[in-house]
Amino acid sequence: MERGKSWVDYYGNKAVRIPKQRYFCWTTVMCALCLLTKADGCPAHCTCRESTGIVTCQSLRERTVPTDLPQWATTLVMRGYNITTLLMDTFSPNGTELELVNLSLSGNNIQIIEAYAFLGLVRLESLDLSHNRLVYIAAEAFGGLHKLHYLCLNDSSLGFAVVQVSDALETVRLRNLKTLELSGNQLTTAPIANLDALNLEVLVLTNNSIQTVGKEDVSSLYKHDNMRVYLASNPFKCDCELEGFYIWLTNSSQCPDASMLQCSDPHRKKGIPLEKLRRGDLDCTNTSLETESYVFLSIVLALIGVVFLMVLYLNRKGIKRWLNNIREACRDQMEVYHYRYEQDSDPRLANVAV
Repeated sequence: MERGKSWVDYYGNKAVRIPKQRYFCWTTVMCALCLLTKADGCPAHCTCRESTGIVTCQSLRERTVPTDLPQWATTLVMRGYNITTLLMDTFSPNGTELELVNLSLSGNNIQIIEAYAFLGLVRLESLDLSHNRLVYIAAEAFGGLHKLHYLCLNDSSLGFAVVQVSDALETVRLRNLKTLELSGNQLTTAPIANLDALNLEVLVLTNNSIQTVGKEDVSSLYKHDNMRVYLASNPFKCDCELEGFYIWLTNSSQCPDASMLQCSDPHRKKGIPLEKLRRGDLDCTNTSLETESYVFLSIVLALIGVVFLMVLYLNRKGIKRWLNNIREACRDQMEVYHYRYEQDSDPRLANVAV
């Protein structure tokens, strides 16, 4: 190589001669790109867009949440992680506060949320935990999320954990929570009364297994008349227990999807929209009359029994005398039968007869 004229660089197996000036330019560009990438601070398996503030991460192997997020990040979207458990201070292991406003953890196999798992996200307004398999939610799980106004738990296999959700939301007093989505969790009852302490504006309970809405839940609906409840795709049982909810439904506009609510039981009412039912179709009149009939019959029988006992008590002496006469008559009759038997069994009388 001639000194001062060119530099030899290797690209693959080929030697490429690059002029000295171009070599320094290329090196400068590469260093600048490296410094820019390092300054950007985008975590592994993630795509960062500073212009929108969105960080999108996707991995099938990672079990931990990336914490080395850029300072400008306001939205974090995670998909396909195998996190399993959200521990305390998951998003702020060093006690730092992130600028995240939106956090989506949908489809990350999350099963357990421990207390203060979201500590450090003081500006968080939207949290998506849908499409997970939640089995345990600590009472202080959402501690520190004072600005949270949207929580999505759709298709999270809640089951009995829905009670834990209610307790967790009530414990931390999420007064700013306006929208709660619990769709697709196979809920058998509507947890409306359990959320009475919240000031919800939208409650989504669609695509569950709710058959009836209890009296306490209906009372809560009357109390929070500004709340909108979505209940489509639930197998409602149209019997007398649904009467309170039916009255509320036909006299309120709080259920935007009321026209989509249908009966699934009994079979003769299957597929009939709740709005098209008449109050008499709930079979509450016949049930009420039958109950009143049984009560009336019980009262009549009780009065007859009391009268009978009073008659026996007032005529106890006459009844006793009558019983004594019957006993004496029976005794006399038995003595006659006994005398005749002795006469018939005497052998001397038998010989005389011969």
